Amino acid sequence: MFHMFLNGKIRDIRITKTNLEYEGSITVDEDYLERAGIHPNEEVHVLNTDTGSRLITYAIPGKRGSGAVELNGPAARLGMVGDRVMVLTYVQLTPEEIPGHKPRVICVNPGP
Repeated sequence: MFHMFLNGKIRDIRITKTNLEYEGSITVDEDYLERAGIHPNEEVHVLNTDTGSRLITYAIPGKRGSGAVELNGPAARLGMVGDRVMVLTYVQLTPEEIPGHKPRVICVNPGP
């Protein structure tokens, strides 16, 4: 039996751009993805803390060091530039793997 656990999380980031005329996904600064252990094209859950919306898409690496967080395609309707979001991934673990698992959580722009 497998159990689903948080694997990677990028928190305290803000949407920098939306692009409705794109096939879909979220573009995220490659530095953020690497630090959180999120791979290109990996399924991600995007949680908008300002609107409460949640979506599932895939991660596209953005320019390293750019701070890019861009909602693309239909996802662009679920947030505006400046909204705070979190990007999460999950992993399936066996009971034997659970005790040794530690998610990678990064905090980019901690608030007050």
